[in-house]
Formats: sequence, C-alpha cells, structure tokens
Amino acid sequence: MKPAVKKEVDLNRLRADLASAAVEILSAHCASDRVRLQYPLRDIVTYGERQALKRAIASVQAMHQFFSQLGAQIQNQEASE
Repeated sequence: MKPAVKKEVDLNRLRADLASAAVEILSAHCASDRVRLQYPLRDIVTYGERQALKRAIASVQAMHQFFSQLGAQIQNQEASE
C-alpha cells in the first residue's frame, strides 16, 4: 500500500511544480514582451550584455525543445484515445 501513497505524494508535487512553472513562464513571457515592445532588436543586440543574451537564448531553446516534446507526447496520447 505504501507505493500508492508515494505515488499520490509525487502526483501532488508534480501538479504543484507544474503550476509554479506556469507562473514563472508567464512572468518570463511578460518580461520579454516588455523588452520587445520597448526596444528595437538592433538596440538590444548592440547594447545588451552579450553573455546575458546568449544565456537567455540558450534557456529559451531548451524550453522550446522540452515543450515540443511534451506537445508531441500529448498528440500521441490523444491520437491513441
């Protein structure tokens, strides 16, 4: 019976982590929109801290890959239902 309890705890933690991540992703989206709407790309590239921009780009690329994999998995599950 303990594995069922452990599974329930993990499920609750997963849901909480997903909710928290959704808020953080929305916050990052709003921050990037603020910058995008305030400054031309040329100014961002010319005057922005190069390493910070590269780290941000790498983070977004990793997120894109992860969420693309999630999207594909969801489509596969929905197709098999």
